Amino acid sequence: MSVTDRLPGDIADRAGLIGLVLVVAAIAIAVSPLVVTVPSALLVFVEVGILFALYGILVLGLDLQYGHTGLVNFGHVLFFAVGGYTVAILAAEGSFSGTSLGYPWPLALVAGVIVAGVVGAIVGATSLRLRDDFLAIATLAAAEIFYSLTRNLQDLLGGTTGILSIPTPLAELAADYDTAMFVTLLGMLGAAALTFAALTRLTEAPYGRVLRAIRADELVTRSVGKSVFTYKMQAFVYGAALAGLAGGLFALYNGAVAPGFFTIQVTVTIWIGMLLGGASNHRAVLAGLAIIMGLRLFSRFANQSLPVSSGEFASIRLIAVGMILVLVIRYRPAGIWGNEKELGVDS
Repeated sequence: MSVTDRLPGDIADRAGLIGLVLVVAAIAIAVSPLVVTVPSALLVFVEVGILFALYGILVLGLDLQYGHTGLVNFGHVLFFAVGGYTVAILAAEGSFSGTSLGYPWPLALVAGVIVAGVVGAIVGATSLRLRDDFLAIATLAAAEIFYSLTRNLQDLLGGTTGILSIPTPLAELAADYDTAMFVTLLGMLGAAALTFAALTRLTEAPYGRVLRAIRADELVTRSVGKSVFTYKMQAFVYGAALAGLAGGLFALYNGAVAPGFFTIQVTVTIWIGMLLGGASNHRAVLAGLAIIMGLRLFSRFANQSLPVSSGEFASIRLIAVGMILVLVIRYRPAGIWGNEKELGVDS
């Protein structure tokens, strides 16, 4: 029997095994004297890979909320920021600005997930009974309010400077910078794979079928005795907690948080990735996100060979991404790999 035959046949089990192997490998390399050399030309791909893994956890949470339950959340970056700032406040030591309490980082990470979930419950309790368009505005407003707070609460959140001196556990164990980046990439990809496995298991269970029934028709779902609001609240809180996990991991990777890391641009990126790939399909939303982030990476190189300024090129890039999204919505309204029948859209 080959090694391939020994792998679990179920995609969730396979993703869970791969995620576990990646995390264990990252820790093993970090604590060992092994030194990994990454060519300088490839470091940018490693950085983008780490960001893709973090945004992957974000888009999976958003797909649970919108793709499976139909909740239009335009403020997903709020929970990403709450997780990041919670970890920063609890784990940072001697930050130049803001609050830094110096607690162990595992405790701070767990707290970041819990606080993001609690904030999700508060936002959900006040807005999930609203119609879709009003829910979108309410969540967007909540994210903008928190963004404004991060810029103005100097003593607590550090203002525009943010909070520095956050521990970077994997990087601190590694022998040098290249090794630190490599093990961080493995660890983040492992965390994303484990998240994928857990969400796939959740949405393939009867619980996931109830969520999809709510998205298709709330009245019919309510008529068979299901508490629609309770299920919507649970999906919203789960998605917020996952965003908090991504925010906490980002803080522990970056070593600092600041308002500039948590702008509306994050929400726009993951929404475009989800719609491009196909909502309600975990693999599709990750593929859509990979396309968007790949285009952004390619454009960084293209900018160096075009006779335009960085500002002009940013506008060109925004137009190009917008045109791609328009074409996909026009010809593939369910996304490139989305199921039109399941999502109830006409091609």
